[in-house]
Amino acid sequence: MKKSILYAGSALAFAAFAVPTVNAQEETVTVVEETAIVSEVPCKTHYYSTSKDNWFIQIGAGIASPFVEDKTTGDGPKHHMTVNYNLGFGKWMSPYLGWRLSFYGGPLHWVNNEYEKSNYVNANFDLMWDMFNSFGGVNSRRVFSIVPFVGLGGSYAWDFKPNNANILTDNGRQKTNSWTLPVSAGLQLRFRLCKYVDFFAEGRVSFYGDNFNNYAYGSPIDMNITATGGFLFNIGGSDFRSYNPCDYLDYINTLNGQVNDLRAALATTTAALAVAESQLPCPEIPETVAAEPGAPAPLMATVRFTINSAKISNEEMVNVYNISKWMNENPEQNVAIVGYADKDTGTSAYNMGLSKRRAEAVRSVLVNKYGVNPDRLSIQAEGSDVQPYDVNNWNRIVIFNVK
Repeated sequence: MKKSILYAGSALAFAAFAVPTVNAQEETVTVVEETAIVSEVPCKTHYYSTSKDNWFIQIGAGIASPFVEDKTTGDGPKHHMTVNYNLGFGKWMSPYLGWRLSFYGGPLHWVNNEYEKSNYVNANFDLMWDMFNSFGGVNSRRVFSIVPFVGLGGSYAWDFKPNNANILTDNGRQKTNSWTLPVSAGLQLRFRLCKYVDFFAEGRVSFYGDNFNNYAYGSPIDMNITATGGFLFNIGGSDFRSYNPCDYLDYINTLNGQVNDLRAALATTTAALAVAESQLPCPEIPETVAAEPGAPAPLMATVRFTINSAKISNEEMVNVYNISKWMNENPEQNVAIVGYADKDTGTSAYNMGLSKRRAEAVRSVLVNKYGVNPDRLSIQAEGSDVQPYDVNNWNRIVIFNVK
């Protein structure tokens, strides 16, 4: 057997084994929350296959040519090609890696002193790698793909004619069959015909011990080269399920806002409790001085907002109603609706627009829902340049000032 062929086959096997580790493309999104927290969230899409997805059946045929011992000295053909049949099934565990069980079989012809032949069957467990999905991004509709693979299997050969074996049985007779455990490597070219069917063409080099053809001398390795073409039938299609943690950022931010609201409510309650406890024992209640006739009741209500939002919650809608009621009871009073934002979130320009949207949202409800005369209401946006409260979360607010 020629050393150059052996070297070429070994190089192919090494190339197939030397598969670099390829990770899915990853980008980073910076999320600025209104709680003064800046977090780096890795937006990486993960692909997976369930137990029922991405199975395939492979059917094909081609040629085989063994490279074994050669004693011929003439110029006649030394390696003969014969028909080869292929059947297999497997599964893609991800867009990048898959496995299969592949079966080959047919006659083998070669020359060793004289023309010889046998039949063989071969079974391989192959590990496959999709190069294009790894380097070019996952695409289930890609028309052309290159899939290197490596395999480990078993072969059985029989019906050697003529039987010129120099490997003998225990009783001294020539062996009539052989069992071998080959390793192999190859390359598959895959062409997408539709969602369920691919055409494939692949080449495989299998490396055997020297007893593959029941004749041993010279190089300790025999080879068999196969070239096969056929069809892959994708059971259920060839799509993969995916998820990305960034898809849930809006929901997480909503929960964040709810947590911040609860923290603010707890802080308010704690402060009120501390004030109440500081007044123990209860002071004497001073005599109430009647208000001057015609003087309006004090304007106490405010409207609070969640993180990065100008939407009035159901809880805060009660305060808007109280403002409308106060204005109906004090028809001579005009009110300025002043919007604020938390200074530790976003930019000053963005917070200015956010505070204006909050004030406009309150004005819209007062006018359109409760019938307050719009001429009695004015809008004032303070953004985050002015902070009425020391606690940042409390500054997501609209305050009413009597003009």
